[in-house]
Amino acid sequence: MVMEALVCRKLGDPTVPLSDATPISVSRSHPVPELTSPTAVRIRVRATSLNYANYLQILGKYQEKPPLPFIPGSDYSGVVDSVGDRVSRFKVGDKVCSFASLGSFAEFIVAEEKDLLLVPDGCDLVAAGALPVAFGTSHVALVHRAQLKPGQVLLVLGAAGGVGLSAVQIGKVCGAVVIAVARGEPKVRFLQSMGVDHVVDLGKGNVIESVKHFLKARGLKGVDVLYDPVGGKLTKESMKLLNWGAQILVIGFASGEVPVIPANIALVKNWTVHGLYWGSYNIHQPHVLKDSLMQLLSWLSKGLITIQISHTYSLSEANLAFTAIKERKAIGKVMVVIGNSSAGRSKL
Repeated sequence: MVMEALVCRKLGDPTVPLSDATPISVSRSHPVPELTSPTAVRIRVRATSLNYANYLQILGKYQEKPPLPFIPGSDYSGVVDSVGDRVSRFKVGDKVCSFASLGSFAEFIVAEEKDLLLVPDGCDLVAAGALPVAFGTSHVALVHRAQLKPGQVLLVLGAAGGVGLSAVQIGKVCGAVVIAVARGEPKVRFLQSMGVDHVVDLGKGNVIESVKHFLKARGLKGVDVLYDPVGGKLTKESMKLLNWGAQILVIGFASGEVPVIPANIALVKNWTVHGLYWGSYNIHQPHVLKDSLMQLLSWLSKGLITIQISHTYSLSEANLAFTAIKERKAIGKVMVVIGNSSAGRSKL
């Protein structure tokens, strides 16, 4: 049996038009993965999510560097296609979602039973494929690590991206006062429609002045939790807004620049700095990830959170999907939808 899969054969720019000579190309004769154990499950992938980490990995700039060639991809959703002899929680036809270190940009993927989650009735399968990494990162960061409390002030940088939008929504579920930072009128309008308490447009003004004006108008002292997937100059600016005892969540460096957090100021202000590499929880504390994702699927089924799908592409349009990530065109998640030629490409 063979399947269609996106294969990375050499490191480089995944946004160039696909061909046999480019870093990524579509193979239509890739072997379908076999069940690897009695507790393994094979899933026919319905949708897989693009994360900034996937883009960096193909460039060769991510902390995990798999041997070539490899099939990229992390979080996904799909339908159970085959189960091992000892699988008891799932049957053929069940709708599931999960995440993997590699391999979801393909028609089929194999996972261990313990790593899969049943998608609740009524949840859109494409949306479920967008949930694990972005919402999982924000949930573990805000709920498990920062223990965000009602009434606290949360400042979200890069708020219109996949992880940023998830942080905004989780912040609202937790009862926080949410300040969002993004660039451009369409992103600002969308964030306002999400019920954010204050939005800063980077293209129009000074972050510090805008946030201070809002805080003063609301009778608030400063920011309690900084959610930072951006890094660079914006982190340095945002630190001027932090309260005594504030918490900084280091999520990533979409700006390409790793910020310096001065230890002397952290000492004087009693700041806590959390490094958050979500995937490493699967090695060190997998129960935290599982509990988090179960909570998120419950919230999704109840309508407490919604998944904003910005763009959808097919496997053969993967370079366009990576372009949307690279050029920050997305408001929300960029998805590759598999096995449905009518999925088409959506644009805002």
